[in-house]
Amino acid sequence: MSNFPVKISVIIVNYNVEYFLEQCLNSVFKALENISGEVFVVDNNSIDGSVEMVRQKFPQAILIANKDNRGFSKANNQAMAIAKGEYQLLLNPDTVVEEDTFLKVVEFMDKNPKAGGLGVRMLDGKGNFLPESKRGLPTPAVAFYKIFGLSAIFPKSKKFGQYHLGYLSEFETNEVEILSGAFMLMRTEVLNKVGYLDEAFFMYGEDIDLSYRIIQGGYKNYYFSDTRIIHYKGESTKKSSVNYVFVFYRAMVIFAEKHFSQKNAKLFSFLINFAIYLRAGLAIFTRFIKRAALPVFDFFYLFGGLILLTHYWQKANIEFPPNILNVAIPAYTFTWLLSVFYTGGYDFPIKLSKYFKGAVLGTLMILVIYALLPKSWQFSRLYILIGTAWVFIYYLISRVFLHLSLKKKFNLSGAQNQKFIIVGSEEESARVSTILKQTNSKIDSILLVSDSDDKTEEQIGILSQLDQIVFFHKVDEIIFCAKDTSAQVIMHWMSLLGSNNIDFKIAQPDSLYLIGSNSIDTAGDLYVFNINEISKPSNIRNKRTFDFILSFCFLISAPYFIWYFKQKSTWVKNMIHCMIGKKSLVGYYAEKQESAQQLPTIKRGILNPLDAMKFANSSVLSKLNLIYARDYSIWKDFEIVRKAWRKLDS
Repeated sequence: MSNFPVKISVIIVNYNVEYFLEQCLNSVFKALENISGEVFVVDNNSIDGSVEMVRQKFPQAILIANKDNRGFSKANNQAMAIAKGEYQLLLNPDTVVEEDTFLKVVEFMDKNPKAGGLGVRMLDGKGNFLPESKRGLPTPAVAFYKIFGLSAIFPKSKKFGQYHLGYLSEFETNEVEILSGAFMLMRTEVLNKVGYLDEAFFMYGEDIDLSYRIIQGGYKNYYFSDTRIIHYKGESTKKSSVNYVFVFYRAMVIFAEKHFSQKNAKLFSFLINFAIYLRAGLAIFTRFIKRAALPVFDFFYLFGGLILLTHYWQKANIEFPPNILNVAIPAYTFTWLLSVFYTGGYDFPIKLSKYFKGAVLGTLMILVIYALLPKSWQFSRLYILIGTAWVFIYYLISRVFLHLSLKKKFNLSGAQNQKFIIVGSEEESARVSTILKQTNSKIDSILLVSDSDDKTEEQIGILSQLDQIVFFHKVDEIIFCAKDTSAQVIMHWMSLLGSNNIDFKIAQPDSLYLIGSNSIDTAGDLYVFNINEISKPSNIRNKRTFDFILSFCFLISAPYFIWYFKQKSTWVKNMIHCMIGKKSLVGYYAEKQESAQQLPTIKRGILNPLDAMKFANSSVLSKLNLIYARDYSIWKDFEIVRKAWRKLDS
């Protein structure tokens, strides 16, 4: 008989992923119906309503609400120190477990007393196997193969593929060296012997360190293939960021200095530091190329066209000012390019109308400036108008070419309407269908599929026919109702259909959101009521430009405006902060943050929507930020500043 009060203690560290946490906890408590256990949620000072959600919806969970972000290691150790389970499971909040996952892993550990730790088969949000489910020890040689891409070129090689153990089948249970911190089951008596997570690691590397210490303590780690979890990889941290590169590889240096010999540690440290700057440099360069390549390409083509037009003009014996080639033509080109940028020409999906607006706006700007120039510089308005035609013709031809050659990204028809399947009972499917219609405007059709062997008139088929329905109707996305469909069934179909380029969402019971993750770049896709108008690229750009121009105008007019403010130094600081992008002229109403909705992130504002209102009752205040985010436009900011500009010293 075990001396432990419960069999398994599940420990979840959360930081600002409320939606994922709720879904994770729903699956965890379902899995605990088959085995005795306790659940800890350690929150690292989230601001998205996570703590309130746990208190309201999961009162049976043991909540530890930290007042600061203590990192992954310290937060887990808080719960591990008081956990009562024979086994302790470190589980990411962006995961979903099967109903029998805990029962299966505990049975395996019970039958293998030398097993100190265990990881499971992990799938991403599209049903694809995640290779980090099983890993080898990152020795200097293994790190070298990983850093220089040999492990990616030869993933199945026993020599080069040791980082992710690509030569081991994902469908077979095997002994491994390193477990993933996303799902890390450990025997409590082993933890008491080898120690908890090393708090020198803040976010990465702690799972590698503890896995290695388990082996050093005389125990074995296993990759267990007989159960699966979904891991929405990358939601809590954006792994393509430069910051991730630095933090992750620095963690590897800490590990090497702790466990390797001095000679090997120095070699490892050299490789890692080399990798840090190589990867960081490549990340910055790649990001720059992705963003700047097309505008740079457009600039030279537009500039070249204007040069040819100038030569044609000169052949007709029309004289140009001597500096036209050096000053005016580059200035015209830049003005047209900038106007296209501000009208959304470089946002996706692309629309030809944006280029037409940009060309017209640029022409108006050029003509205004042209009218202010000395007579010696006013050589031809007709040249400017023909230049406008060239700008639009160029964008038309180039975007049609990109549409034909790279249709997926440069599709001129814009975002396509999608076909959806909702799997669940008639009642739950109707509820989810309503949410989908309210949160997604690109709907071609919604097909209902029964979760059982019986179907109603509104449902076109049953669950066992799902693959046939997907193929016949060419469906883009499947939404599973978690109230009616088990996690095990959901993962089965995700694994089966994931190779068909289909997206998946899961609708949680009694929640107003549908959650999923389509790739590492779009991690954590959510269908929630549309409050994202303020986070559109065009509105972000317009808001930043508005802040810069208006704060600059205030500053240069300071000899006049400054006398209207009591806190004169505060007003000047606020204007400077707006110019450099540290603040925004208008932000959210800070005293009333909605816990039920996670608002898009914007800069802290000097003013807020309430400042422009003469009266607001409690019902308006409760929705003020949601309305501002949902209906945002630059004119709203202008109206708020116009009405409340005397509060800019607050």
